[in-house]
Amino acid sequence: MTIQKTFKTLDDLDCKGKKVLLRGDLNVPMHDGKITDTTRLDRLVPTIQELIKKGAKVILCSHFARPKGKVVPEMSLKPVSKALSSILKQPVAFANNCIGLNAQKAVNALKDGDILLLENTRFHAGEEKNDPTLSKELASLADVYVDDAFSSSHRAHASTEGVTKFLPSFAGRLMEAELNALNAALEHPERPVGAIIGGSKISTKLDLLSNMINKVDMLIIGGAMANTFLAAQGIKIGKSLQEADMHKTAHDIMKKAKEKNCNILLPIDVVVATELKNDPATRTVDIKAIPDDQMILDVGPKTVELLNKHLTQLKTLIWNGPLGAFEFTPFDKATNVIAQEAAKLTKAGKLKSIAGGGDTVSALKHAGVINEMSYVSTAGGAFLEWLEGKALPGIVALTTLAQETIPL
Repeated sequence: MTIQKTFKTLDDLDCKGKKVLLRGDLNVPMHDGKITDTTRLDRLVPTIQELIKKGAKVILCSHFARPKGKVVPEMSLKPVSKALSSILKQPVAFANNCIGLNAQKAVNALKDGDILLLENTRFHAGEEKNDPTLSKELASLADVYVDDAFSSSHRAHASTEGVTKFLPSFAGRLMEAELNALNAALEHPERPVGAIIGGSKISTKLDLLSNMINKVDMLIIGGAMANTFLAAQGIKIGKSLQEADMHKTAHDIMKKAKEKNCNILLPIDVVVATELKNDPATRTVDIKAIPDDQMILDVGPKTVELLNKHLTQLKTLIWNGPLGAFEFTPFDKATNVIAQEAAKLTKAGKLKSIAGGGDTVSALKHAGVINEMSYVSTAGGAFLEWLEGKALPGIVALTTLAQETIPL
């Protein structure tokens, strides 16, 4: 997806005394009514604080979980209002609906600099259906709309795409940072640019691989996905996870990559074991010497050395997916070492590193470098769809602001 620099940001917004509908991603992990990871809340704080400082009345909205258009008390956003209040060190009011009389009363009670959180937008079936009626009702609560939820931008929902038709719309600071990082990674990168793509199946990342070979100079393929590429070349991979029905696809990808002058790097040695668990007996072998009764669970030290050497030649790196079964020791070693090398090059100003996707975020946290990359996206599905070259409805809506909004 090409991101045109036509979206408006908070720099373009005079919001003093105005009611600002702020779409965040408050879909945080929760257990027994308590939030277990506040990362998404923390990343929203700069936009909230800037709006408050500018004298706006902030009306927060978000989806949470999958209530499928019904009110499910366990999926209420009320616990999030308390957590946000603690983080922001100021009260965050809560409305038990995102539209209607109760929401309107709560909005009317706001003073400049106040914050209100609306109830889960997915309690209404019109949210996921992008119902114009719900979009219009949400828009009627505010004067302007600010979208700071890149992670929800791949959905054309009422609170992410529909509402932009009725209100002047702007990108929040998190959205702006994400779009700038993505623009720097693929649309206008410093070259050479490389990508590390891991994961278990080619079939789930076919669009991603196809787009990458058109965009990058070097493609490192890891995880169980690499096994399919090795097997497609006639290499015996023992009991390793692979997709036998994707061998032709793997050949096609390698052929197209060669035509595009994209250098695909696969493992040259691997770490094998008979079972996937913590600290089993392991062997490091050449890819042409994999025992029939063992499976590949990580790339080996010669591969790590080769990949790190290639990293030093890059100016831009995109990372999606670990190289091995990093959740189990010692199969986290290669991912850890390469992540630390990427972080070192980034810190030295030699590499711009952009990473994203659930497993990737977990792997970088595990490697201790989550804060040392140029940008780490927590967006998951939206990040993946962007890498696949797909248009994201929430972004398209922000980048077509030349269109006039529909009067409420």
